[in-house]
Amino acid sequence: MAGDIALTGPVARPATKVLLTLADAVAAVLLAADLAVVIGSVLLRSLFNAPVEWADDVARGLMVGSSFFGAASALARAENPGVAFFIDMAPGAVRRVVDAAEALLVFIVAAYAALNALKLGWLTTGQTTGSGLPLEWTFYPMGAGGLFMAVFAADLFLRRPTRDIAAGLALVLAVVALYLLWDAASPETVPASRTLMLAGFALTLVGGLPIGFALALAALIYIWAEGTLPGVIFAQQMARGIDNFVLLAIPFFILVGYLMEANGMSVRLIELLQRLVGRMRGGLNVVMVMSMVLFSGISGSKMADVAAVGSVLIPAARKSRQNPGNAVALLAASAVMAETIPPCINLIILGFVANLSIGGLFMAGLLPAGLMAAALIGVSILFGTKAAVTAEIIPAGSLNRMWLGAIVSLGLIAMIFIGFKSGFATATEISAFAVLYAIVVGAAVFRELSWANAVRCFIHAANRSGLVLFIVAAAQALAFVLTLQQVPHAVADMMIELSHSSGTWMFILLSIAILIVMGSVLEGAAALIIFGPLLVPVAGQLGIAPLHFGVVLVIAMGIGLFAPPLGLGLYGACLIGNVPIEQTVKPILGYLGLLFLCLLLIAFVPAISLWLPHALGY
Repeated sequence: MAGDIALTGPVARPATKVLLTLADAVAAVLLAADLAVVIGSVLLRSLFNAPVEWADDVARGLMVGSSFFGAASALARAENPGVAFFIDMAPGAVRRVVDAAEALLVFIVAAYAALNALKLGWLTTGQTTGSGLPLEWTFYPMGAGGLFMAVFAADLFLRRPTRDIAAGLALVLAVVALYLLWDAASPETVPASRTLMLAGFALTLVGGLPIGFALALAALIYIWAEGTLPGVIFAQQMARGIDNFVLLAIPFFILVGYLMEANGMSVRLIELLQRLVGRMRGGLNVVMVMSMVLFSGISGSKMADVAAVGSVLIPAARKSRQNPGNAVALLAASAVMAETIPPCINLIILGFVANLSIGGLFMAGLLPAGLMAAALIGVSILFGTKAAVTAEIIPAGSLNRMWLGAIVSLGLIAMIFIGFKSGFATATEISAFAVLYAIVVGAAVFRELSWANAVRCFIHAANRSGLVLFIVAAAQALAFVLTLQQVPHAVADMMIELSHSSGTWMFILLSIAILIVMGSVLEGAAALIIFGPLLVPVAGQLGIAPLHFGVVLVIAMGIGLFAPPLGLGLYGACLIGNVPIEQTVKPILGYLGLLFLCLLLIAFVPAISLWLPHALGY
């Protein structure tokens, strides 16, 4: 039932293909080793009362290495998200030059990070972690992954026509020369390092530079312009950004999503929902919303959820003669709704960067998600029609087989929630056992998970999580620079002053507006990483419950992520549904308008978010 998972990407030179295969293998092996370390340490601690003191340090080090090798593989396949809307409107010749210049900038950032990570490994030789392990074991794998990234970036740059390579190089050198000449001729008039950093970030982001590299380059511009910070600080801060046990839940939950798709659990859940409600008015749309509710409680990754649900239900919408653009729009809106259903990765990221209880955020997000799901289902029923050809849409398979598949899949959801409530394990440890469940139980019951597909799942998960965690690492480097400039303090003072003059409600509305806009311009995680630590402390000073405010931020970010014309999530949904974005704009605006009204209700009625976590003791 589950087909093979294909790895796609631009065709590279034979030598680069060999390196890409090696990078995939290293990233997947490190992820598998991480999984074994986490599961083994939990079992030893729980069953034999023999905690493994070095387990956390090893798990974090393996994650840093896997993340950089995975990010390198994703770069080789040109999968890094960026804002292409503005540069796509430029003339072809301009676009080619800008693309070449930005490919060169990617190489510079990757090479600088790699060399300084290796240097940091050499400088920390002889130092140890808290458990006594060599500290350089974290930095050398990071540097090796960065070198692979630099090689892939150089290959992407050099594969361009010679004219574009020369023009891109000339553009970068011209900008550097202009700055050096200005600084030499009139240093007192040169903009401050902070101004140069922000200008560089804005220009490269609008120019289409991948978001992770735009964040990293902004930090580097400050370091280079200031001239007082050593380069190893950059590598140290990038490593610090992802050297945290909590973040290990991200690759594990992403892996769960891929395994569910590969072993047939995803398809069986959707089939059962189609059988149960597919024939009612608006049945397919109701199935789509309910499927997103279920999958968000399993995989944690929005794009994994969209791919799993969309690959089954968008073709079904076409068979039933529905407008595929409307179906993709509802799929995207359902992904927004599911942003606060645990174990959503963005909740984990916000909890980490803003120092909030992840379990509390998980519980706080349930009722808001239920409210938005009810609104989408209500609209689907109210404006929906019956499927025109139900025989082609409703699967004819055994109902008992579907129930078996659903029970096994829902067992995974139950395990996640019971694990949180019982305190048996942390979010990361639960995610590791969710992977084990998806492999062992899914494969034993359905017998559709081949070794080849399992390997591909690990490679996909390492690549996808590498993309996310590289953005987290780059954002940490930028956050460090912003902290040196006391930007968070200045933002906090400004927001508090605004709230005192206009009321707390103005702060909430402004925060929603910031996250919608930034969620649209940036990749969702990046928006939360940058603005979560800035806004959550201010909300606490104004008497707004942090868990409630965190849920509001995540929903606002989700609306921006799937909002036209810039929302990267909407582009992803359109690619999965094979629908031009123009066909989705009108329906998605209607759905997002409905969700925005729900967000306002959630924002100004805190009990919707806080009742459940308070009832459960968070």
